[in-house]
Amino acid sequence: MSERRRFKQTDILEVRLAEEAARLREKAKSLPPGAAREEMLRKAREAETGSHMSEWLRSPGLQPPK
Repeated sequence: MSERRRFKQTDILEVRLAEEAARLREKAKSLPPGAAREEMLRKAREAETGSHMSEWLRSPGLQPPK
């Protein structure tokens, strides 16, 4: 059995998702209005939402269920 390749992430998830959202928004600017552009913007919104959710879950104020 071959060994699994591992990759150590250098940035936290929130930063990676925010960078991906910015990259997708820039790419969407270069596309003409249409389905492809809307898809890029949707993916950017999803990445931003994921970044905010991850940040919220990591917050110290969040308490585990009792």
